[in-house]
Amino acid sequence: MRTAARRTVSACLALLIAGLAWGAFLPAPEKLTLKNGITVYYLRSADLPLVSLRMWVKGAGFAAEPAELEGVSSFAATLLLKGTAARSADAIAEAVDFLGARLNVTSGDEYAAMNAESLAEHFPKLLEIAADCLRNPAFLEDEFAKERKIRLDSLKAVKDNPGAAVRYYFQKAYFGTHPMGHIASGTETSLQKVTLADVKSYYPKYYRPERSVIAVVGDIEKARLVELLDATLGAWTGAGTAAPETVIPPTPRPKGTRLLLVDKPDATQAYWVLGAPGYPIGDPITPPAAVMNTLFGGRFTSWLSTELRIKRGLTYGASSNFQSWTGGGLFSASSYTRNEKIGEMLDITFDLLKKVRKDGFAPEEIESARNYIQGQFPPTLESNASKATAYARLVFYNLGFDYYDRYMAGIRGVTPAAAREAATRLIPETDFVLVVVGKAADIRKQLEKYGAWTEKKITDPGF
Repeated sequence: MRTAARRTVSACLALLIAGLAWGAFLPAPEKLTLKNGITVYYLRSADLPLVSLRMWVKGAGFAAEPAELEGVSSFAATLLLKGTAARSADAIAEAVDFLGARLNVTSGDEYAAMNAESLAEHFPKLLEIAADCLRNPAFLEDEFAKERKIRLDSLKAVKDNPGAAVRYYFQKAYFGTHPMGHIASGTETSLQKVTLADVKSYYPKYYRPERSVIAVVGDIEKARLVELLDATLGAWTGAGTAAPETVIPPTPRPKGTRLLLVDKPDATQAYWVLGAPGYPIGDPITPPAAVMNTLFGGRFTSWLSTELRIKRGLTYGASSNFQSWTGGGLFSASSYTRNEKIGEMLDITFDLLKKVRKDGFAPEEIESARNYIQGQFPPTLESNASKATAYARLVFYNLGFDYYDRYMAGIRGVTPAAAREAATRLIPETDFVLVVVGKAADIRKQLEKYGAWTEKKITDPGF
């Protein structure tokens, strides 16, 4: 009965996906050009009276910032909404709230992003505010000082939370001096070095209209959108000089096993992250890697969750995932448990890593993962905001607007052999970084069998 039911579900999904072919996952947008040369990708969607805008600026993310100014890109992004020549920080926040809108600027890894969305009737005013922030930032000393204090306090709070701290320690341990090792918000050391003058100098160098792309999805006519954008973001002229080179080198590929133990004497639980090289964005291995990871640690019924949580009650959460960038990627797995159980948990994890490399997955597991992905993926592109983000991403990484159709076709074609090949390539055997944060006195002995550990105290500066 279960086999028949599974086949029925698979058949229904196949019919659904077939009916969604030819760009239905993400319709191709229209390409527009503003008077300052910024390219805009536009899709009219009148289902709801909403408009979403995404603007990505290449090279303005934390991976392109100067190494000695770690955190400066995030300072610039945050301070853009903290005052202009005509509006104070409070005035900007109150105006956006009054419109019932959303407006933020964030510093990602390879880019900075401005996100704006509102009711269609309020979109012209929201664009006016967004363009004022982008074109006329005040970069005020008092706002800079407040933001630095917030960040320093936040870093102290992170070290009181081993579940958050382990991510920072892992990022530094894995990437080292590579630009992807920059902590977006800065570190205790860099936050004392970065000055407001650095932010003022950074902004015009790295925020450039010629390196920007805009995506707009929503209930607005094309002619009206072009008119509004030309009067606002299209009037942004930038610095008028050559932009600095922002080529990010390929991500590191650790050789051998690197082990880091961070001592938090008051911790009652031990948190860990294990990481190894992944794959660059757009790599053909993406579909089989997605199926493989879904089964290994990407859903509640994954191998990791089943063994560590459901069967043995060692944790409330265990997972694995892939992250991809232009120059490479990362596979990581993570969980936590009581101090006295960390050795048992890591033993099980390493056994599972060996098992997936050696045995792969059964055909019925592969079918289950394919069905899971095909059922979970379509809703991720339903909203205006998700479509606009997808357009910006696809253009930024030159993936093509049919990428998601090709990706889902790839998912449907993943075989047990392909998933095992992905596991053989991507699941680490000896070349990985493992970071554990916990009470060293309670867990050190359990960890000795895995190799020689470098130790740090969580009270030491930085990560």
